[in-house]
Amino acid sequence: MSDQRHDNVTSSTGPEGPDAPLHRRGIKSYVLRAGRMTQAQTRGLEEVWPRLGLTLADGRQDLDALFGRQAPRVVEIGFGMGGSLIEQAESHPDTDFIGIEVHAPGVGKLLDEADKRGLGNIRIYREDALAVLEQCLPEASLDTLQLFFPDPWPKKKHHKRRIVQPAFVELIRTRLKMGGTLHMATDWQAYAEWMAEVMEAASGYANTASPETAPYVPRPSFRPLTKFEVRGERLGHGVWDLLYRRCA
Repeated sequence: MSDQRHDNVTSSTGPEGPDAPLHRRGIKSYVLRAGRMTQAQTRGLEEVWPRLGLTLADGRQDLDALFGRQAPRVVEIGFGMGGSLIEQAESHPDTDFIGIEVHAPGVGKLLDEADKRGLGNIRIYREDALAVLEQCLPEASLDTLQLFFPDPWPKKKHHKRRIVQPAFVELIRTRLKMGGTLHMATDWQAYAEWMAEVMEAASGYANTASPETAPYVPRPSFRPLTKFEVRGERLGHGVWDLLYRRCA
């Protein structure tokens, strides 16, 4: 998450068995929290959502038709309060962005900001991310998928709730174009190691890290620093970026 810590997908395990769609397998990696809505957030949900919001009921998207052009496509899962995603969309007007987040205050805030800044290159799902990936985004349609500061679920008994699991990264691979990238970042070293282990075992990916820094990469300039990250840096927390390219 960019500004608050939670995932918004179901886990890859659960009671319906290995052949069930990932989003129906029973274990949630997020917890919906009640929160007070500001006037601006409410405005975003009520007034801007009809123009920039998407739902599962909209079905499989034709992204060229959705945005009215051909352009690089970036999806961010769990954008929190949306600051990072807004900054990217504003800084890269020639790229189209799709954000996925389940928490109403963050969705409302991002929509309000996108409208105030006149951003036409952003669309939002307030849905479970796995369902969006499976049902709405075409195969080989994305240039980048971003997962920044997901909930690390640090207790061992909760590791099954972590978003980064073998089935999840395989699903992402199918949605990336050949040569497209999966970019993850975390401030929990144990979770960074978990991510690297999952990706090392995954087929069809190549780590872009140099031998000097592998398996991690220095923070790319195109990933904005979030308030959450700046706060962590002041406290001496490390941050680990992982960048993998689809190669098969």
